Amino acid sequence: MSRLLLFGGKGGVGKTTTSSATAVWLADSGLRVLLVSSDPAHSTSDSLDVTLGSVPTPVEGVPGLFGLEMDPEAKLSNLLPKVGDAMNNMSGGKGGFGGMGGLGMMLDSNAKQEFEDMKSDVKTADMILPGLDEALAFDELLKHMENPTWDVVVFDTAPTGHTLRFLSLPELIEAWSGRLLRLMRVSGGIRSMLFGRKESDAMKEELERFRRRVLHVRRVLSDQATTSFTLVTIPERMGINETLRAHESLVEYGLPIGGCLVNRLTPVFEHPFLSNRRQQEMERIAELEESLDGVNVASLELAEQEIVGVAALRETGRILYGEPTPLPDTIGPHEIGKVLFHDLHRGMVADVEDDVEKVQLHFPGLQREDLSLRSEEGVLFVGVNGREQAVPTQTHVKSSQVKASLDNDVLTLTIPRSTKD
Repeated sequence: MSRLLLFGGKGGVGKTTTSSATAVWLADSGLRVLLVSSDPAHSTSDSLDVTLGSVPTPVEGVPGLFGLEMDPEAKLSNLLPKVGDAMNNMSGGKGGFGGMGGLGMMLDSNAKQEFEDMKSDVKTADMILPGLDEALAFDELLKHMENPTWDVVVFDTAPTGHTLRFLSLPELIEAWSGRLLRLMRVSGGIRSMLFGRKESDAMKEELERFRRRVLHVRRVLSDQATTSFTLVTIPERMGINETLRAHESLVEYGLPIGGCLVNRLTPVFEHPFLSNRRQQEMERIAELEESLDGVNVASLELAEQEIVGVAALRETGRILYGEPTPLPDTIGPHEIGKVLFHDLHRGMVADVEDDVEKVQLHFPGLQREDLSLRSEEGVLFVGVNGREQAVPTQTHVKSSQVKASLDNDVLTLTIPRSTKD
């Protein structure tokens, strides 16, 4: 029942081709799809033969498909920019409390030491925390998942090592943000005197929002009703070994594994060299099937030509999922597949009855306390963890008149029909 399909594996095994072919097929089946890449090589543009950027870009020739290539390094410069400045200002660039003048006298020796220790921890974490850019990529991904106008988000992940670092980061980030919050509690009134109450509160609120989003990422990624991770590999020893290690780590982190695709299998030919190679590859696949108990292990033969461009991706999609046909206009789940298999939800379904408009929104991993609802000039906004999305409606909306219910990740909004508030 996923709305997030992740494809991961060793570099160069065909993750981008598989994820792009899946995204094209889903769009051809009537879904509104966002294909996201976090791979620094940005090979998704090459696969689709289009130019993508850091915002959703329509893919020409595939109605309903949009592509996006993340730039986590650029996002780093926007993450809590005031915190780093605050640390520097507190130390006056000289270390200790040199930049605070007589304000250091306001703390006793124990508070000073804790303050210095916490500041040192934060500074170190800020400088060397491994994979912070990747954590931000997941946070960016979650932002798009929380947008109900996307039915499915297909995520072409970075090579396996980067992906597994993604998975360990929620705990690291939570500890990191926790240290920052502790520092703020220790510095308390001094921080307010230095930066002003408004800026001080804004820093604290941003940290708390970021930590909540990190926890939300964890819930979403470990929810089998939301997320499906497909391992992509090739039938060679190094690829198989890395796939087995990745599977072990995914199980450890609780990520739902939707299947494994062995790519570039040698086709059947009456030639001793090629027949011998295929036999070795089939033995590797049998090893995978034995080791990945309960996981659908599928294979895709080496194509006659390289798979580049929408037409070639469409053909690959047909091999993986069959002929695309329009999916029902219901929230789901909808079963798809031929070689690979997924259960999918739509993001949003609206239905107008005589006196009400009913909107169903699929919000994976949502908890009631994370939800907000408001209207402005007749437009309805739904917020998750402080990030709002406008909900398209045919009715001029007043939020106080909207009935909302949440059941199994589906938020149902019942809106009285009217033309004015």
